[in-house]
Amino acid sequence: MQKRILALGGDGIGPEILTYGLQTVQQLAALAGIEVEVTHGLLHGAAWEAHQTFCTDDVLQKARISDAVLIGAVGGPQWDNIRVPGGAECQDGLMYLRHHLQTYLGLRPARAWAPLLGRTPFRENLAHQTDVLILREMCGGAMFATERGRRDVGGLRQGYDLTAYDEAEVARFAHGGFQLARQRRGRLVSCDKSNVMESYKLWREVVTEVSRDYPDVVFKNMFADNCAYQLMMRPHDFDVILSCNQLGDILSDLSAVYAGSLGMLPSACLSANTDQGQVFGIYESTAGSAPDIAGQGIANPIGTILSVAMMFTYSFGLPVFETKVEAAIDATLKDGIRTPDIGGSATGSEVTRAILERLTG
Repeated sequence: MQKRILALGGDGIGPEILTYGLQTVQQLAALAGIEVEVTHGLLHGAAWEAHQTFCTDDVLQKARISDAVLIGAVGGPQWDNIRVPGGAECQDGLMYLRHHLQTYLGLRPARAWAPLLGRTPFRENLAHQTDVLILREMCGGAMFATERGRRDVGGLRQGYDLTAYDEAEVARFAHGGFQLARQRRGRLVSCDKSNVMESYKLWREVVTEVSRDYPDVVFKNMFADNCAYQLMMRPHDFDVILSCNQLGDILSDLSAVYAGSLGMLPSACLSANTDQGQVFGIYESTAGSAPDIAGQGIANPIGTILSVAMMFTYSFGLPVFETKVEAAIDATLKDGIRTPDIGGSATGSEVTRAILERLTG
């Protein structure tokens, strides 16, 4: 078996955590007895500095012929206010890839790690063994609003973004969520603000309709504000949470409190639902580019390493390695080998080496 990966370091800590991810790819490939071909490219700020665009046509074409894309991190304040012709996706290299590759199914898992419970704000036993999958719709909603801008209204500046979903977008995403819930513990909550917004009224209607195809999954609708509160108060009650692009962005970052750091969280953005077998995906840690610590060697590699493990599950069809990686990470944390964000003094390279040693030990 041969697989192709496009590797995009991006900005800030992105290139260094990408290195840790690629080391993991090679280790897992050797264990699995497969061959992985890696090509490289630039994205977002790095692409802008070199090509005056956030994503080149060449990078997009390389992504199209790959089995997966592995990204370090993108973004930085120096590029936040650059505006180029085109829609919302043209203003951000990662959004550009998501849009053109239609990786609509965003998986943002968050779990509690026993060795790190003391790094969380929870009282004893409240979040122990928490395991939640936030599903974020990645290609629509407010983030990709086609009607947006700034204008003068009565002498005052006004900014506006049209949040819109059609029923096909919601339905394909909802089916993906229910399929994943079947593979986990069989529970799904869909969160929205249908009490005040028309787009969410449609969202609730369509998700409820789709739920009837999955009578084996325990289903519930919740308002987003209450959902966020309950995620903190009774995390054990949640399994899979279905959310739009904007709410998913917020809830997935909030869920990092279970793990003790944003650097612990992986993600996958898939171009098809998991019932279709191996699917193309974009994989990255959700930690962000963290420019304040770039170049210091202390960035947490675990979110990226877990993202690689998700790649082996969803794009390579080798789910056994995700379990192995999680066990190696747990053993490393128990041994006190940690980066500063989770209470240690190890470098990202040292943590990665320890995890890979435990994978083969």
